[in-house]
Amino acid sequence: MAAPQNPTERAELAQALRAAVRGETDFGAAARALTTMDASNYRRVPLGVVAPRDADDVAAALAVCRAHGVPVVPRGGGTSIAGQATGTGIVLDLTRHLRRIVELDPAARTAVVQPGVILDELRTAAAPHGLTFGPDPSTHSRCTLGGMIGNNSCGAHSVAWGTTADNTHALTVARYGGDTLRLAGGTAPAPLRLSPGTAPVPLPGLPGLPELVHANLALLRTRFPELPRRISGYALDALLPERGTDLVRAFCGSEGTLGVVTEATVRLVEAPAARALAVLGYADEAAAAEAAPGLLPHHPLTVEGMAADLVREPAGLPRGGAWLFVETGGATPAEARAHAERVLGAADALDGTVVTDPAGQRALWRIREDAAGTATRMPDGTEAWPGWEDCAVPPARLGPYLRDFRALLTEHGLRGTPYGHFGDGCIHVRIDFDLLSPPGVARFRRFSEELADLVVAHGGSLSGEHGDGQARAELLPRMYGDELVALFARYKDIWDPHGGMNPGILARPARLDENLRFEVLPKRPVDVEFGYPHDGGDFSAAVRRCVGVAKCRTAEPAGTGVMCPSFRATGEEAHSTRGRARLLHEMLAGTAGGAGAADDAAEATAVITDGWRSTEVRDALDLCLSCKGCRSDCPVGVDMATYKAEFLHHHYRRRLRPASHYTMGRLPTWLRLAAPFAPALNALARVRPLAALAKRLAGIAPERGIPVLARETFTRWLNRRWAKGTFIFSNDEVAMVWPDTFTEHLSPEVGRAAVRVLEAAGRHSIPAGRGLCCGLTYVSTGQLGKARKVMRRTLDRLGGTLGAPLVVLEPSCAATLRTDLPELLPDDPRSAELASSVRTLAQYLEEYAPDWQPPRLNRPVTGQTHCHQHAVLGDAAERRLRERAGLNGELSGGCCGLAGNFGFERGHWDVSVACAEETLLPSVRASDPDTAILADGFSCRTQLEQLGGVRARHLAELLAEGLGERTE
Repeated sequence: MAAPQNPTERAELAQALRAAVRGETDFGAAARALTTMDASNYRRVPLGVVAPRDADDVAAALAVCRAHGVPVVPRGGGTSIAGQATGTGIVLDLTRHLRRIVELDPAARTAVVQPGVILDELRTAAAPHGLTFGPDPSTHSRCTLGGMIGNNSCGAHSVAWGTTADNTHALTVARYGGDTLRLAGGTAPAPLRLSPGTAPVPLPGLPGLPELVHANLALLRTRFPELPRRISGYALDALLPERGTDLVRAFCGSEGTLGVVTEATVRLVEAPAARALAVLGYADEAAAAEAAPGLLPHHPLTVEGMAADLVREPAGLPRGGAWLFVETGGATPAEARAHAERVLGAADALDGTVVTDPAGQRALWRIREDAAGTATRMPDGTEAWPGWEDCAVPPARLGPYLRDFRALLTEHGLRGTPYGHFGDGCIHVRIDFDLLSPPGVARFRRFSEELADLVVAHGGSLSGEHGDGQARAELLPRMYGDELVALFARYKDIWDPHGGMNPGILARPARLDENLRFEVLPKRPVDVEFGYPHDGGDFSAAVRRCVGVAKCRTAEPAGTGVMCPSFRATGEEAHSTRGRARLLHEMLAGTAGGAGAADDAAEATAVITDGWRSTEVRDALDLCLSCKGCRSDCPVGVDMATYKAEFLHHHYRRRLRPASHYTMGRLPTWLRLAAPFAPALNALARVRPLAALAKRLAGIAPERGIPVLARETFTRWLNRRWAKGTFIFSNDEVAMVWPDTFTEHLSPEVGRAAVRVLEAAGRHSIPAGRGLCCGLTYVSTGQLGKARKVMRRTLDRLGGTLGAPLVVLEPSCAATLRTDLPELLPDDPRSAELASSVRTLAQYLEEYAPDWQPPRLNRPVTGQTHCHQHAVLGDAAERRLRERAGLNGELSGGCCGLAGNFGFERGHWDVSVACAEETLLPSVRASDPDTAILADGFSCRTQLEQLGGVRARHLAELLAEGLGERTE
């Protein structure tokens, strides 16, 4: 089924959908670009996106599409790894409105949900009743129940609770054309149970299905392998009479090719009151795999495996080259621990340990859950891709299979890092395919064909969790044979006789090497400003880092994590890290000339065609706070703050910029010029009409207050202090303090406090120099030419002191010096030298005054870890210093919402406030009166003052106060 290409036909379709559907219908370039890809290697360009409000909207949209002959693909979280959440017709976005938990019945242990409900939302709702939904893929924080049903998702706990099909009781399904069927597990609207010689009984709504089953009983009974993770193909054996004619089970895993789930009744299971984790070390992954089946008689909740090549940093794992994570449950912590210790005692492992601390368990599980992203990079930085993400074999065959798999990789000159659900025989792996060149794609095909044969030889399934999609459906005849695959097509036709539901997926599939998302990218490097050292200097490679696992779409911040505050504020895909990366990908795909479009086909399917001038990309990046959270929190290290600065540089090149770029973007210059007139300017800023006029001209949000200028700058104070006395000390007692713009002109009290703390630690402070600037404000507004000039001037002025440790008090400036400066000046060796010299106050004290004992303050703290510190610098030294000083409590994750110039700019007020209200402001309001409010960043302190009415302080100020020293 081909989507209409005629503009008139597309306009008529859009008009018909808008008339029939109460939800949103969007045929714009941005909406289409956001849905061209899922988490797979594939890309298909849709005509438009419809976000239905309810089941009636779904039926109406399907009826319109049937009337116009337009295909439909249902889409949940877009985390599918085989390409089944992409399509060429209308994408139904089921996450915007259809996300209600209709009913939760603790007594019956069931829940009725709409398809857009996020799995973690259901688990949170069930938790007060001691219940949970058993299947839990690693994307549990953003995948939807509808998507899980479509893929028959499983997750780490399937050894205890099975697949989504095992936990689904009933479904309401809308078919292509708009009619609706109600399916109940184990029963059907009409009987299919037949005696020999009995004629099939017609099934209302699905004519021909009883006959299909009756005529192929032998085939259905003999051609499906028995293993816990058989997800490939349609589960037609569920329709056998002896299996209860289970229409629900037969529908699960159909990947949007039969109909659209509008409501589901799912089973809930009892969640253990306590859990423990036995971590077992083995020589290699094959040894771990061979040990896994022997642990199943102990009834664990999980048996997960991974090898050392997936663990990039020390993680407190026991000795070994591969590990099994075996989770156990119990009514009490002691019972769960005893259960885990029995597993440890029964396991023939090199080494092992039992972890009962919840935080320790979360840290270990985070390694495993992030694997879908971290595995996309080899240890040497080489790209690796899905395609053979989740095949499964009988658990007893997993060890031999993995040895054969490794041998096949070696034979083809490929590498991969297997991990996954060893207890169920299911393996995840990302492989370093070359999907950019014709020879590489040809090898991808050859390897896929040979690996399919290997999986089948071990009695396995091509898919063990994520579905076949486009990645593996073409190879299903190798697993099931031509006769059964032909039966799959007939089954699809019974449900969807007009072929409108997700064509090219599962039945009559597209080839596995078609529609690859990389083929549309420029063939030559794009001319850019940053060095992109982790991507070989290639902006296209940086953008394609995003593999779509969508950790950035998590609705709740994970502990101290940051990513992605703008998505959590708006709930819009365009304002997630993934959404912005997708728009940049489409921008590159539509680039002609210059770097060169990939080919004519790329131009024909281009969505965004105006390159760096794209308003769609600009608008999506407008609400990016440049928090850098994705740089650390994204499993593949997408750095959207850098991409935004790059885009803004090109977008406004030789064009008029927004007023805020000229004011806040050049803040260091204006503050330096204003310093002599600070008292007068502060007085004028208190005159409301004048302040309102100034904010309007400067592009500042009218709701914002104008910060007060310091009457005396930090360096002036420090120089005046030196002039008062005679100081004699050696060079190793000197601490060079970086006079950042914010400390210098807006909060010199922080600098004064830091000087006193450093002196108490035996270090004497001197300013690093005059007129120094990291270039932060120029970078954040995309004025990269100016930023580069400022940075070079700074390097020149540092002169002979370059390389000496620098104490940088403002986290955003420290992060700029550490990362942006060397990435903008990659050919200047001085930039790397300066970057390596940067220290926060806590880092400096820990390294250069390790024996100093800070004052014991013994009071609780709350507040904010600066997002740039979290992402670039880390806060381990700060945590240790706070602990030594008796400052107890956790600081908030997320972002304060001010984020430098972002929260000051007109049009950003609502998002800025929403970010602050997520965790920061509630934590401050809930704190006791004697709690110290801590925020090392000027933006964080300003946000707390303007929105919360509280004065937050830098760690240096608290320590100086404890020393009995004045900070004024």
